[in-house]
Amino acid sequence: MFLKVAVIGALCCANVLANFTSYEGYKIYEFKAVNTTQQETLEILAQNEAYDFFTLPRIFGLPIRVMVAPAVQLQFQQTLETAKIAHTIVNENFGQSVEVERKLNSMHPKQRNAAPGSISFNVYQRYHEIAAYLEELAKRYSSRVNVTSIGDSYEGRKLHAITITNGDGAANKNVILMDAGIHAREWIAPAAALYVIQQLMENYEQNSDLLVNYDWIIVPLVNPDGYEYSHTRDRLWRKTRKPVTIFCDGTDGNRNFDFHWGEIATVSHPCASTFRGSSAFSEPETQALRDLMHSLTGRAKFYLSLHSFGNYLLYPWGYTSELPETWRDIDDIARAGAAAIKTATGTEYTVGSSTNVLYPASGGSLDYALAKAKIPVPMAMELPSAGQRFDPPLSKIEELASETWIGIKAMAEKIIEKYKLADEDN
Repeated sequence: MFLKVAVIGALCCANVLANFTSYEGYKIYEFKAVNTTQQETLEILAQNEAYDFFTLPRIFGLPIRVMVAPAVQLQFQQTLETAKIAHTIVNENFGQSVEVERKLNSMHPKQRNAAPGSISFNVYQRYHEIAAYLEELAKRYSSRVNVTSIGDSYEGRKLHAITITNGDGAANKNVILMDAGIHAREWIAPAAALYVIQQLMENYEQNSDLLVNYDWIIVPLVNPDGYEYSHTRDRLWRKTRKPVTIFCDGTDGNRNFDFHWGEIATVSHPCASTFRGSSAFSEPETQALRDLMHSLTGRAKFYLSLHSFGNYLLYPWGYTSELPETWRDIDDIARAGAAAIKTATGTEYTVGSSTNVLYPASGGSLDYALAKAKIPVPMAMELPSAGQRFDPPLSKIEELASETWIGIKAMAEKIIEKYKLADEDN
């Protein structure tokens, strides 16, 4: 997730002037706030458009990362030293890292998916490869899979949703709804969604219990225009691609939902990476996800949105530090996922509401899912980064996706148990 835009004008214009936005010389710093004074200093810094805060958690001792342009690095370091905030530089030249990643991810295109109808996790799959995989699954497993389009992106790409069942033909089952890739640059999120699809389909025997009373509906790439743009033009592109002004394109889809839209921690500047949109649901992508949510009201019990990065399991509210009345139920399910991951791999997730754990932001999909679409357990999963921010190395994709599946499966089992008991009580 992303807190504040970095050098808005420069990056905006760079997209027009160059084939691929350069981050040559940009450094990434990591540090921790250990007291209130340091936290307040960092929150002030985060308001400066020259500093790109990737994370700024509200819990003392959690890692914070920020990318800083060459021209303001000395000033930034001096500010940290004055505030007695110890720091390390985790990337001396982000631009060089982007170029290496781009070359590796484009190598050997004929070997990206060795067998027809398969999907590999040794590269970040592109939009057309994701679409082809889903369509092949629909052909191979026609009794258990249905692939539809919930709408079109601004640039005309289909927003694919895959419905996975056990093939018994039962109608109106409960639903686990999942999406990924609403933020373009978070490539590990669609990869993890594809891994979930693979586990439910190609390892069906091991996971059939998850499909007895539940259908899974997964939208693995909510923002395909932005995703493709992040591959071809600007690695850190976050937004959609619909033009806003003559100079600025795109809206942050996760600030565009019509529940407390535009109220807190949102940006009205159209070039900002957290731009909330010209109006609520101004984007065809968020409209499509909204309509899907409402079509599942009463059936959808669990809504999970995959993001990166930071090892968080987050739930409403994003617009206020207050908690929903049912927060304990949501928290229990999140902690089941966190515990399963820690037991299996040792990775630790922080659990809590978006505002209290990470930062406030209104207009998000989680708040809307709970308040308007009446999905009782909405959650965002901020995946690990393997130390590489939004672009875990290709060698780590499958490992991180597999770890994520462990948590998702545990949460799904908890959901199934919870609503089975509720049905029995009724």
